Amino acid sequence: MGPLIPNGIIGGGWDFVIAILLGVAFGFILEASGFSSSRNITGVFYGYNFVVLRVFFTALIVAMVGLMYFDYFGWLDLSKIFILPTYVTPMIFGGVVMGLGFILGGFCPGTSFTAIAIGKLDALLFTIGLYIGIFIFSLGYPLIEGFYNSGNLGNVTLTDVTGIPAAWFALVFTVVALAAFWGTMIIEKRVRKNMKEYKF
Repeated sequence: MGPLIPNGIIGGGWDFVIAILLGVAFGFILEASGFSSSRNITGVFYGYNFVVLRVFFTALIVAMVGLMYFDYFGWLDLSKIFILPTYVTPMIFGGVVMGLGFILGGFCPGTSFTAIAIGKLDALLFTIGLYIGIFIFSLGYPLIEGFYNSGNLGNVTLTDVTGIPAAWFALVFTVVALAAFWGTMIIEKRVRKNMKEYKF
């Protein structure tokens, strides 16, 4: 059956409508999960709040297992799902830069817009900096184009790279996520206890 547009079930003109609806839903979920708060986001780096890890791990597991079941029952053709190409070195570098941005600014691009929607000035300043960064990157792109396109592995998935069957990978990932939930709960309790003792 799915995906709907590539299989001609609905017209291509619906892609922007679906994108807007999904964007609104995503923003609502981010706000409901507390992601409009920079303290909640940076808390994962300082050990007192792991809501970011729990929400994203949960989303990954639900999406992963859901896609596998949809494929199993023939409701979705996974071969027609677009997968972004993997550029190893630039993606690792980008992850480091984004991580630093998380720590320093307290937001990522998505959560900054969610925070702006509820009137947070720190998110507005962060987003202004985001656009300045995009402008600087666009000007300097010719100088880093070679690095930007290096390490191209093509449209691969983790199961392609590791050779682990998708079902087993999903099982291992779920177990790791549950262990992470348990471990982060212990860390949170200890860090928050120390914060109360030292009145941070």
